[in-house]
Amino acid sequence: MSVDTPRRIVLLRHAKADWPQVSDHERPLADRGRRDAATAGRKLADTGLTFDLALCSTAARTRETWKLAVQELGHRPKTVYEDRLYEASPGEIVAVLNETPDDVTNLLVIGHNPGMHAVADGLAGQSDPDALAKLTRGGFPTATYAVLEFTGPWKSVELGTARLTDYWAPHD
Repeated sequence: MSVDTPRRIVLLRHAKADWPQVSDHERPLADRGRRDAATAGRKLADTGLTFDLALCSTAARTRETWKLAVQELGHRPKTVYEDRLYEASPGEIVAVLNETPDDVTNLLVIGHNPGMHAVADGLAGQSDPDALAKLTRGGFPTATYAVLEFTGPWKSVELGTARLTDYWAPHD
């Protein structure tokens, strides 16, 4: 594959979590979160994207979001559970993106706010006006995803190098 091939990063925030008496890392999804995770999976399937790799935070709510969303996809990508995505800053998320193998065209990242919103906003040097308006207006609620596109090797990803092409939130 050429490094000139357009690549996509889909940033998916975990669905709505519950607040039981457990550590933050072990918080499960709430009932609404389970519904929204499956809906997000169906919406991702509707994009027609086939993911080569999914990187998922190790937190219970992100793992559960992914488990429900992936059932809606036509193809199950290789999944790597990545400790560094839990409570990751935008810089830490970009560092993880930079390690992606260059044979990956479409990457899905399942993580947390405020990192997901900040990195979606930060990566988007250019944007589809409708997608940008939705991101700006809606923020990055639970079970939301943003699709960013760039050209070049993964190690070249940095703030401002991608184009926001799509944004979806469950309650849009």
